[in-house]
Amino acid sequence: MAKLLEVKEFDSITGNVDFENDENFKYLDAVVFQNLIEFIREFSGDDEIADILNFMRISYKRNIGDVITIRNYVGLIQIKNGYQIQVLPKISFGEYNDVGNQETKKVFLRMLKSMKNFPSKSFNDASLKIDKMNLYEIFINMYLKEVRQLIKKGIKSAYLRQEDNLSYYKGKLLTSQHLKKNIIHKERFYVAYDEFHPNRSENKLIKATLLKLHQLTTSSENSKEIKQLLTAFEMIKPSKNYTKDFSKVTIDRNTKDYEMLLQWSKVFLFNQSFTTFSGRKNSRALLFPMESVFESYIAQQIKKVFEPNDWEISTQDKGYFLFTEPKEQFALRPDIVCQKGDRIIIMDTKWKNLINNSRVNYGISQSDMYQMYAYSKKYKTSEIWLLYPLNDEMRNHPEIKFESGDGTSVKLHFVDLVNIQRTMEELLAKLEVDN
Repeated sequence: MAKLLEVKEFDSITGNVDFENDENFKYLDAVVFQNLIEFIREFSGDDEIADILNFMRISYKRNIGDVITIRNYVGLIQIKNGYQIQVLPKISFGEYNDVGNQETKKVFLRMLKSMKNFPSKSFNDASLKIDKMNLYEIFINMYLKEVRQLIKKGIKSAYLRQEDNLSYYKGKLLTSQHLKKNIIHKERFYVAYDEFHPNRSENKLIKATLLKLHQLTTSSENSKEIKQLLTAFEMIKPSKNYTKDFSKVTIDRNTKDYEMLLQWSKVFLFNQSFTTFSGRKNSRALLFPMESVFESYIAQQIKKVFEPNDWEISTQDKGYFLFTEPKEQFALRPDIVCQKGDRIIIMDTKWKNLINNSRVNYGISQSDMYQMYAYSKKYKTSEIWLLYPLNDEMRNHPEIKFESGDGTSVKLHFVDLVNIQRTMEELLAKLEVDN
């Protein structure tokens, strides 16, 4: 089984053996640590997303040496020697001791389900052996469950054009090939014909994915399941040209059951992540931007609690621009807009741990407050809310509220990710009191 180091956001990783047992650091063997540094430097990112060094920061500390800190992205990184680094979100459980980070993984997976581009909406986290699997193995397990569901519903077949030299006439005679092949063998026919067969692009891609995952998995449970599933694909040839076969896929009413599976297949076959980052050589990463995951999850939960109470909820609203002359420029896109009658409330989510220190504004970014002020003025509302994840330091903190003096009020609400239903109901109650 591949070696695994499990860390949380903002943990510090060192390769200095003198700090192997220091509770302030996570230790990696010096060679593996150097491989991680090389991985960071070789990674490439889309122009729209900051360079990887922005979330995998290498710093130098006196008497320690290089230290790596990972922030705002979670997931699994595998470096070229097969060593894996699993990064989990920092979630507050209060006095509860989350042994083995099992509950952290469950909360994180529930959050991921809310994302539009996350290709698994139906998994049951109670059925996953989370304590025995890292995130990559969990995603493999999800994929295998989806394949199992497909097999139960029935693997789709299609009429596929075949060419063969047969001992009987079938379909259409291909004259030129027939003359080349059968000058001597008068009893044979070189023909083209359509055959109803499961060897279509969708199934070829799934089989290729299963074969690749069988090589990658370190879980005996996943390995056993893959072997069982492959028996259903015996008549299907694995895809050899992924790009070509994906180009032939069309998701319609007949192939709807393949949609999520093929999204997963693309991730696994092309070593993609759910970010626009991509690794090289023998490294791979499955990383998720927690800012986006948090925003998506909160929006989903607010809709779930607020809409039955007659609130209209819109996300990433595009109704206003900061400037309108000489043309509309600098779009304002608050994460969540809540409207009930004439009342409008703006909410913005921030994946950041605040600190209990009013002298430094609790760690709230000044640029975020400028942004909230602009929302207030353009949407003509005094009610602005900033939603942050609850942490141990801010648990049970009195209400935090900022008044501009000219009609803008910014309030903070700390989201308890462990008790998401209750924390959303508490937020709704605060709005009803303010009304």
